[in-house]
Amino acid sequence: MRAVQSASAVSRRQLGDKLRAYLDLAKPRLSLLILMVAAASFYISSPGAVDWLRLAGAVFGIGLLAGGIFALNHYAERNTDGLMRRTESRPLPSGRLEASEALVFGSALTLASILFLTLLYGWVSGAIAVFTFASYVLVYTPLKRITVLHTALGALPGAMPPLIGWAAARGGLDLDAWILFAILLFWQFPHFLSIEMMYSDDYAKAGIRVLPVLDPSWKASAVGINGMIVLLIAASVLPVATGFLGSVYLFGAIALGSGFLACGAVALARRDRRSARLVLLGSVFYLPVLFGLMIVDVAR
Repeated sequence: MRAVQSASAVSRRQLGDKLRAYLDLAKPRLSLLILMVAAASFYISSPGAVDWLRLAGAVFGIGLLAGGIFALNHYAERNTDGLMRRTESRPLPSGRLEASEALVFGSALTLASILFLTLLYGWVSGAIAVFTFASYVLVYTPLKRITVLHTALGALPGAMPPLIGWAAARGGLDLDAWILFAILLFWQFPHFLSIEMMYSDDYAKAGIRVLPVLDPSWKASAVGINGMIVLLIAASVLPVATGFLGSVYLFGAIALGSGFLACGAVALARRDRRSARLVLLGSVFYLPVLFGLMIVDVAR
């Protein structure tokens, strides 16, 4: 009896480990940030009362898309991930999952998400999903070891969540949707440049071409961070100029942007890992709070 119970406990533990490994493929923390932005975009763009069931469905479909794309990214970068301390514990280089399992899982989630979003939310949502997959997996990922421009190219699929959320709510896109796209586009540069600064040794070891490796002084990276934060602040006030959002959002956006720019100024002055981490933390705080302000302003 004890042997049977022990075998059962081991089996449950192995199943739990397997499920956690699949969850890790979907990069849950980054996926959560994406879903927050997409949900906020759906909410603020909804004509009339918010259809909560459709919002939940959109979040589900976008979650499938994010999980599938990230799993395929794990598959494509399994060898490179094993060379970097930051990523060596991921499911594939650590041996918790086989490469074929990640490929099947990622392909299934991506295909299911595209079909789901297209059939339930229209061809615009489906087309954005296809573009996001193709640009991230087939363009951005392979270019990491070829050109430093991969960061800029990767910002395009990374800015798609508000467009999908908006299209799911309205069936199409307008000027304010593209302003949200611009906000997320500019936000990604300080976010990812700070990560590249923090882990520049890892990127150099893996042969990934990032700006902090090409310019070890980190001056270009720090200047880029500050320049993009300035553009981000400019983009963040545009919804007020179009009349879509009001004064509550405006004052909050200016205060947030000023704080974020202060983080960038510290990084420009010091150009070290601690200041890069400050920018990263600032970026993680900035984005959900900004979209939260949009929701508060619209709900007034």
